[in-house]
Amino acid sequence: MTPIKYLTIHCAATPEGRDVKAATITQWDKDKFGQTSYHWVIELDGSMHRTLQDNQRGAHVGGNNTGNIGICYVGGVDAKMKPKDTRTPAQKATLRTLIRTYQERYPGIVIRGHRDWPKVQKACPSFDVAAWIKEGMPA
Repeated sequence: MTPIKYLTIHCAATPEGRDVKAATITQWDKDKFGQTSYHWVIELDGSMHRTLQDNQRGAHVGGNNTGNIGICYVGGVDAKMKPKDTRTPAQKATLRTLIRTYQERYPGIVIRGHRDWPKVQKACPSFDVAAWIKEGMPA
């Protein structure tokens, strides 16, 4: 899986406020893809759950999973299943911590939202990752 070159941020596409646990998301991925998709899942309360080690390949960006860390936050859609940045302040704080950790661990790592990959036709993660990082990752 090394070297690590990318970090991709995802949303679980679960309705705003629905308290879905990391274990549930992992099971959904195993059922759909036959394996765990993400390296980290961030729950509504900001708790982060490691679901893959960095040296394990996930299943989160079709054809671009090698050397790519996947982080998924619970939420990402409104009650009508329309894309919406539903990150809680706690989720933003945890995401900020994970990003900074990976930037220190892997200098030069490229950070993208799922939607920023070529040929991806999704709103995921329902916010502009590059703009958020440029703004200093505010709460």
